[in-house]
Amino acid sequence: MIHMRRSLAEPPLAALLAVLFASPVVQAQEAAPAEGPEAPERVVVTAQKRTSLLQDVPFSVAAPSETQIRNAGADSIAELARNVAGLTVADLGPGQSQIAIRGISSGQVIRDQPGVKEQVGVYLDESPISVALFTPDLVLYDLDRFEVLRGPQGTLFGAGSESGTLRYITKAPKLGASEGNIEATGDVATGGDFGGSLRGVVNVPIGSAVALRAVGYYDRTPGFIDAVQPGGGVNENVNTSERTGGRFALLWKATEDLTVEPRLIVQSLGTGGFPRVDLYNILANPYTTTEPAVTLGDRQQFTQLREGINDQFQLADLKLDYDLAGAALTSVTSYTHRKVTVTRDATQLSGSVTFDLPFTCPTGATCPPYPHFPPATSAEVRLSSPLFDRTRLNVFSQELRLASTGSHAVDWLGGAFFQHVGRHYGQDLPTPGYDAFSTSHAFPNSVATGAPPDTPFFSDFSYSLRQYAVFGEGTWHVTDQWSGTFGLRYYNYNEDRTGYFAGLFAGPSPGAGSVSSNGVSPRFIATYKLNQDVQFNAQASRGFRLGGINDPINVPLCKGTDVQVFGGQKNWKDETAWNYELGAKTLLLDRKVTFNTSVFYTDIKDLQATTTAGSCSSRIVFNVPTARSTGVEVELFARPNPTWDFGISATWVSAELTSSVTSSPSPGTTVVVGGLADGAQLPTAPKFQAVGSVGYTKPLASGQELFGVFTLQYVGSSFSQFENEQANFGVICAGAACPAGSAGLRAFGGPLTTNQVSFNPELPSYTLGNIRVGVKSDRWEVAGFVNNIWDKTARLALDYERGRSARVGFLTNMPRLFGVTARYNF
Repeated sequence: MIHMRRSLAEPPLAALLAVLFASPVVQAQEAAPAEGPEAPERVVVTAQKRTSLLQDVPFSVAAPSETQIRNAGADSIAELARNVAGLTVADLGPGQSQIAIRGISSGQVIRDQPGVKEQVGVYLDESPISVALFTPDLVLYDLDRFEVLRGPQGTLFGAGSESGTLRYITKAPKLGASEGNIEATGDVATGGDFGGSLRGVVNVPIGSAVALRAVGYYDRTPGFIDAVQPGGGVNENVNTSERTGGRFALLWKATEDLTVEPRLIVQSLGTGGFPRVDLYNILANPYTTTEPAVTLGDRQQFTQLREGINDQFQLADLKLDYDLAGAALTSVTSYTHRKVTVTRDATQLSGSVTFDLPFTCPTGATCPPYPHFPPATSAEVRLSSPLFDRTRLNVFSQELRLASTGSHAVDWLGGAFFQHVGRHYGQDLPTPGYDAFSTSHAFPNSVATGAPPDTPFFSDFSYSLRQYAVFGEGTWHVTDQWSGTFGLRYYNYNEDRTGYFAGLFAGPSPGAGSVSSNGVSPRFIATYKLNQDVQFNAQASRGFRLGGINDPINVPLCKGTDVQVFGGQKNWKDETAWNYELGAKTLLLDRKVTFNTSVFYTDIKDLQATTTAGSCSSRIVFNVPTARSTGVEVELFARPNPTWDFGISATWVSAELTSSVTSSPSPGTTVVVGGLADGAQLPTAPKFQAVGSVGYTKPLASGQELFGVFTLQYVGSSFSQFENEQANFGVICAGAACPAGSAGLRAFGGPLTTNQVSFNPELPSYTLGNIRVGVKSDRWEVAGFVNNIWDKTARLALDYERGRSARVGFLTNMPRLFGVTARYNF
């Protein structure tokens, strides 16, 4: 049982809602044509790949600025998501995030699923950088804004923008300006480590036609998870992480009409562990009688080996803008190189397999002849077994588009897009001593099965994806009040994969595979402006997510009917979504209040659902025929006077399957596969999410200002995977009386003092409060902050190995964080 620590009373939901509706969130503010200290800020965006005021965009967009993000206490994409309506992130730790918009999600992506594509497109300015799990966690510094485009953006942004698009919009170099700033932060986590950051940016003119903007940063995120070791020792704060990087952008005004912008971004991220709290571990639990009993406390885990992630990210891009008479030609060329190595302590996974030896060949499967031998000894079960997941990613993309400029009856844009993705992925499970163990038990050792010595599992895969598209969008301004937008994208892609499996644990080698598809993605928008302050929009749009290739399951590890249920699934098809939406954008009370709302209904076809293949330690993707997402978004910003501002951002979403996936493992028997049942809630996204804030500004002497911002965030309950919703999923049990759907409890270290261990697989709702208070002038700012005021331990994602029999835990958030930031502009 995990006990949550609290030092202050946490507000109940009713109190939260009262504050929310009295104190709307700052980030929700949008553009207004009003001027003066009481008017909302005029925000300019490029959500339609052309410049426009945010309040004029005919669909739902949020665009918090860097200052608003900082005041809300957000320093990562996961923390930012709690401040934006409709946006959620399954936070698995730094560098590992899975994004969902409007509840459209198909389950938490696991590290060994390199063929799974993203449902939300992520861009750094105009360069695509999204990866299904390893979307880069870039620093939120020297940004102009962060754009969140809700709903399918398949017409202009293509594959992966099925439910929406995120865009880091950086500050561009400025001609003729010498400026910059430096920012330093120091912080400490309650019960954890010290952290902080040092960041700086400089803009340097080089003559009258060239400017360079350079950004550099170092961040240290404090660790707060303690890892209990064999023998009772503890490694403290193992999940400390460090991030260093830089961005170098050049702007060259080659002629009056031609602008050239080359850029280079580099970032290195390293962590010493994961923010995981263990609920059950086969190698360390309080139920053993022959092994030392271990009880893990709050924010603790058990490991034998050091874990962590090393992520090297580089992006080079080149943007060319050429001003033609009445049109603008834009070319964007980008190349991304990425190397990610994830190191996990898989001792409990390998140990549970070793404890089960000799293998029992599942019915209908082909296995080597495993003779019967006595069970493995405790020392053999505890052989140290690190699992390395290695990814190398190279992405080249080219977009060329032509767009009208100026004011016309018809605004138009057309272009072409090409992308090539090369991905190399492999897993390596070196376990010193395993060949001697398997040989002594007459099992085929790793060398005999084609793997490196002492490696019971080894895989090596190569992927090559090529994508072509042409697209166009036009807006006809029928009258001053009425306009209509029509867009269309045609896409064609193919993906080839070669793969190799080896080792005692591995199933058959997958060999070569391929998948291809093509289709169209249209968008229709009707806009009516009642007056300068009120606009209504109606939209129908289609988004898509590319299909992929399943790997074969690890047959030797499977128990019961898992081979029949999960085996034989080769490819999965494209996933598509049709979104129908009504929205309103209004300015009220002399434009002191901005109120925007949307209602939407999304039909999803062939949802690509991630499932765990029972006890096989494999993941398989199934297409669920139909699903839907229905919801409401509300954003409100008010600045009644120069001293106070208030904001709210809230989303209610009902996202569920409307069909089932079944299998017949034996004649006359039908089972639902992996929790993919009609009515199941789509995972990783809560039904209700809201954030409220109140800001205060008071002028002081000498042009200085005292300011304060209080933010209150509420995130509703959710699940990590569809299978977590199945009956008895939270039961690990041994004996004939175990309920259907429970996992097998291994009696390692036994006989155990219990035959059943239970946990709640639902991720409960949580509330976080952040406050920031400081003094600033035109040149400097000093602020103190407290994030997670009530020191809430939230369950962000469920994490388990081998169908829960080896380990069960959950990923959690940063505890209460105290810090001070100083910033100087020059």
